[in-house]
Amino acid sequence: MRTAIMGFGNPVRSDDAIGIYVIEELRKSIGNTDAVSLFDMGTAAFEVLFGLKGHDKIILVDAVINTNEPIGTLFKVPAEEVLRAPEEDPMVFLHGMKWDQALSYAKKIMGDSYPEDISVYLIAIDNTRLEVDLSPTVKEAGDKVVTHIMDELKALKVS
Repeated sequence: MRTAIMGFGNPVRSDDAIGIYVIEELRKSIGNTDAVSLFDMGTAAFEVLFGLKGHDKIILVDAVINTNEPIGTLFKVPAEEVLRAPEEDPMVFLHGMKWDQALSYAKKIMGDSYPEDISVYLIAIDNTRLEVDLSPTVKEAGDKVVTHIMDELKALKVS
């Protein structure tokens, strides 16, 4: 079983960079192996389509804003609960889009080869100011995500 782990975020928008932080921490622990691919997706999203190929399990990590939950609250949801329907607009390929939209396109394009095991870790944030440091609360939540992912990989016997 191959697992792809993708972290999203803007590295100069404070807590929005939490997905990138998680990937950096996982890279320190496990690096890229034949069984696990780590993708620092930054603010890219359409590239998800290509990163998904050949993997059986996908884990995504991103920040979420306006949840009405305390900062640092961790959510883990199946991807299908947060996907948006693909837009039938050919111009969408010329502009950036978020990972949820890209996954919707991937599902449509990949058909039967689209992985069924996709989960998403979301961390509640409110600071997206032009800063390069994570807040301590969000960083702590990111460390919890790293632990959860490492536990998942151990259960799969891939780390």
